[in-house]
This record gives sequence, structure tokens and C-alpha cells, in this order.
Amino acid sequence: MVTIEHPHTPSIPLVCDSPHSGTHYPLDFNYAVDLADLRKCEDTHVDKLWADVTAMGGTLIHATFPRSYIDTNRTAQDIDVLMLNADWPGRADPSPRCLKLGNGLVFSKTTTLQNIYARRLSVDEVQNRISTCWQPYRQALRQALEAAHQQHGKRWHLNLHSMPSNAYERLGMSSNKVLADVVLGDLHGAACGPEFTALVSEAFKQQGYTVSINDPYAGMDLLREHGHPSQHQQSLQIELNRALYLDETTREPLPQFAQVKTDLSQILAAITAYIHQQL
Repeated sequence: MVTIEHPHTPSIPLVCDSPHSGTHYPLDFNYAVDLADLRKCEDTHVDKLWADVTAMGGTLIHATFPRSYIDTNRTAQDIDVLMLNADWPGRADPSPRCLKLGNGLVFSKTTTLQNIYARRLSVDEVQNRISTCWQPYRQALRQALEAAHQQHGKRWHLNLHSMPSNAYERLGMSSNKVLADVVLGDLHGAACGPEFTALVSEAFKQQGYTVSINDPYAGMDLLREHGHPSQHQQSLQIELNRALYLDETTREPLPQFAQVKTDLSQILAAITAYIHQQL
């Protein structure tokens, strides 16, 4: 359920993860919505776009299960208990996004706000998703980051995503802004120091991409857990506008997919050079 791709060259303390690019839909999902609509929740092909991480000496971790099944970038308490057919035995602390958009630990709605289930979920099946998917993913990422920091005394974490081209509308935000090609999220400076955020921003701009910082995405739980810049633990979220590389209806790569991947390799090279300078 979790794929770990190790460095192909001498390792550097760079760990990248794609928690939402999984496309294997488990048999026990039992959803009741059109699959094409459900797939709009995916960060489809993000793991493939960033495949050159390992060639640079970094580690790439990605989920094989879809985020709508269970989202590893949410806390284990981000649960809407109204989805369940019995009392939840632990603490439930649903986030505003969980309650408003149906996107908590276990999604209740698609990105078009269609109900995913025509039933209530059992406590057992949610707990099973946590133990077989959420926990192994979080553990794999935590171990990779801890190993990198232990070996080098510093480490850099890129949390990799894609965003719908109508992201402002999707989030229920009224905005006249044009969505950037790339949104970098650092939890408003809490998860990543300004120097590294600026370096990544400039690397994207050098390749011709427009960049915004924390607008409209600042980062979620994985950044909160792993971003500690005062301890030389940098965590930065990268959101790519899906219209750059993906047919958002069919989920098939656009002809420019290869060029975007090449551009990301150049950006990774700039990040790698920076990390070498810092060691």
C-alpha cells in the first residue's frame, strides 16, 4: 500500500512524498458514486512527475491507495462521526474542511460534492483503513525523515501534490485571482524557513512557472508533524496546477507532461545543489 523508492546515487537528506497519487481502489471501498467523479480526488501521476527524485539522491515515498479511501495528510481524529453506523471509540475532532467539504480522514464527498457512499461505514472498516494504510504510510515517511536527519543533522522534506485548476471555487473561496501554476505551502513559515521556500520558488520561476506562497494552500498535517525549521527540519508543500499536465476529466497525461517532468528535474537539480551547499 506504500511504495518507497530509494536513492539511485549517494543519498542526500531529501525526502519527498506523494500521499494522494494512489490509483488502486481496494475491493472493500464499496463506494456508490461514479468512478470518474471519485477519481477527481486523486493527485494523479504526481509520483511519476517527480520520479527523478531518486536520481538526485533523494527518497520518494508514495501511496498506492486513493486519498478518498483514507487521507494520510489528515490526523487520525479528523473524522465525521455522522458517516459511521456506531459510536467511534476514540476521539473525533473533525476539521472545518471535513465538515464543509467532506474531506476528512475518510472522504464522504468527492471534489464535486457528490456523496461517495450510500451507506454508513462501520467502525471496523475505518479502523482497518487506519491500520493498513494510514499508519504504514505515516510510519514510512517518519522513518525516512528521521534516518536522513540522523545521518546528516539536517533534512529537507517536499510534500508533493496537485490541485484542480478551479481550486478557489473548489475550496468555496471567492477570489478574482488567477490560480498560480505552483503553490508553495509552508504553514506561513511554521514548517519551513524562508530561505528554502524562496529558493524553491525561484527555481520554479526560472523554469517559467508562476508561483504563489500559501495561497490558497498553506499545508496540512504532514507539514505540521514534520516541519521544524528551528531544528533544521524543513517541510514544504508543493501544489502543481493539474491543467499543466493532466486532462482533468480523463485523468490522462497531456502532451506537455514530458516537458513538465523535465522542468521538475531541473528544479530538483537546483534543490539538490542547495542541499549539498548546506551540508
